[in-house]
Amino acid sequence: MKNKITTEQLFFSRTWNFLNHYLVKQAGRSPETVESYRDSLTIFKNYLVEEANKSIATFQYADCTKECIYNYREYLLSKGYKPSTVNVRVAAIRSYLFYSADMDVSIQSIALAISQITPCKTTKEEKRIISNEGLTALFDAPPNTKFGLRDRVILILLYDTAVRISELLNIRLGDIALNTKYPSIFITGKGNKERTIQLTDKATEHLKEYLRVYHKNQSPDNYLFSTTIKGHTDRMSVANVQRVIKKYSAIVRDSGIDLPKSVHCHMFRRTRATNLYQDGVAIELVSTVLGHARTDTTKSYYAKPSVEQLRAAMESVPTPVESESPLWVGNEDEMARMCGLR
Repeated sequence: MKNKITTEQLFFSRTWNFLNHYLVKQAGRSPETVESYRDSLTIFKNYLVEEANKSIATFQYADCTKECIYNYREYLLSKGYKPSTVNVRVAAIRSYLFYSADMDVSIQSIALAISQITPCKTTKEEKRIISNEGLTALFDAPPNTKFGLRDRVILILLYDTAVRISELLNIRLGDIALNTKYPSIFITGKGNKERTIQLTDKATEHLKEYLRVYHKNQSPDNYLFSTTIKGHTDRMSVANVQRVIKKYSAIVRDSGIDLPKSVHCHMFRRTRATNLYQDGVAIELVSTVLGHARTDTTKSYYAKPSVEQLRAAMESVPTPVESESPLWVGNEDEMARMCGLR
């Protein structure tokens, strides 16, 4: 007689607490991160039900074997998912399993087994940035109209502050301090981390004009960028900002100026960070501007050396003196040691 399956043995028995309690209240993850985990676990559930003919009412932790995850990976790759995306989906399952293992020690061996799966090999693509000529053309593209003023300020702030698009759209009027010695904007970033970003004189000038036209005598709780639909005013959407960028990118390309194939919000952030680094700003300061907790993240994604920096590094290496001869020539013992022999 088969043993009756208990609720605790079911793989999805702890997903609700994992997503709505642990990640939010204990791990302090951002809403965006929580939704990414939710999407990953949902996609895995859909695969089990629709492709593997399993039921979430019977699929157990013990059924989540290496073979199961490898098959899931192959399925995602066959559907056109990038290897990096597949790694993210599997990582969410691994995190959930370790959370479950903390609740039930019998799941630890399963979590450890899945953690040993080697990630898919990924190709690191060259991340393009916007040239100085392209930036100037984009800032000049909006017309001298009310909407053009708004669009220009959006483009300038995306670059000048190097904020994420979600951070830009969350800015309220009370977060802006322009009538001070160092004009700045208060930013609440990922994981509710707070930072203050100073503005350049040019960005301050454009922002002051925008506030005069759009936000004269308004509540400090109002969003800096908003839209009104059927009489209801709310924060501007990411899609709306992307439409603005796409519109002016097309105008710039039509004028004959080279731009990356797809200019998007994050490209302004990457361009600003790269320019700061190439202008000699210390990586620690660039990391602070971006709101990164670790400089390793900044180095990996944004610290791209310029041609001049590479040339200077190469020229700093002294040329070998011709009269010197390698120490190992004629020394059999030394050559053997270098080859790992005795």
